Amino acid sequence: MRKERPRNRNGLTLIELMTAAVIAVIVIFGIGIVLSDSQRGWNAMYNRIYSGVVTDSHVARRMFDAVVRKSSSEDFLLDNNGNWVEVYYYSDPNAAVVDRYARFFCTDDTLNVEYGRLDPKETLSVETVCGDVSRCKFKGAGRSIQMLLTLDNGSQSITTATSAVMHN
Repeated sequence: MRKERPRNRNGLTLIELMTAAVIAVIVIFGIGIVLSDSQRGWNAMYNRIYSGVVTDSHVARRMFDAVVRKSSSEDFLLDNNGNWVEVYYYSDPNAAVVDRYARFFCTDDTLNVEYGRLDPKETLSVETVCGDVSRCKFKGAGRSIQMLLTLDNGSQSITTATSAVMHN
């Protein structure tokens, strides 16, 4: 006697389950690769934007701009080789004569600014603006001073050119 198989079976066969599992593994693996690559790309972009040389470059540009903009438009000193620049400013907005100076210069691999009094000439303070300096040159034209600064930490290099006009 022959047994009849039921025609309406509920459930899945083993082959159908294996096929579904393989498809799910492939989809999950693909999503994992996409997420991993996205995270790697995001980390690379974040490091490129917020690395030490980028933030140091931004700080140096802002500081140079602020100091030169508040300086007197009467005169400035510039090294013949462009290695340093000295600008003069008023210690008090109500002062009648220029009585202070700020001098940007590089030593070793740091950019520094020296603040001082003019009469008698005396250094009041020296601040380190940024490190990892591989090149720094200053140029002047009229009432404008330009700084060309290259920072390099070994893994990333950035060159910043900034120009500021003396206003006072």
